[in-house]
Amino acid sequence: MAKITTFLMFEGKAEEAMNFYTSVFDDAQITSISRYGANEDGVEGTVKQATFSIHGQEFMCIDSYVKHNFSFTPSISIYVTCDSDNEIERLFTALAQDGKILMPLTTYPFSRNFGWVADKFGVSWQLNLANG
Repeated sequence: MAKITTFLMFEGKAEEAMNFYTSVFDDAQITSISRYGANEDGVEGTVKQATFSIHGQEFMCIDSYVKHNFSFTPSISIYVTCDSDNEIERLFTALAQDGKILMPLTTYPFSRNFGWVADKFGVSWQLNLANG
């Protein structure tokens, strides 16, 4: 097996989401983007396929031109181990803005500092303090 990559499907918000994630996380960048052109299946200018990375972890995303009766669910989440209280608080605040807090950022029996949010795009993030 050559590689496993997290794949995120949006409906017209892929580029906005990538820009948001690469602004929130340090060491993050959009690495490639191709767009639908005129007379293609998707809306012209939306993301046909793109990749971005966060701390070396690659993600793929698209803007689906097919409407689905589903979106993201918290039962699958991106788990982030943070190095400091400042980092986890900054990320939690940014990702929770216009999103939904699933578990507040606080102390739990399993962690000194943990929080779980679904961001404004519906993507679920678990944030945990290293050695927490």
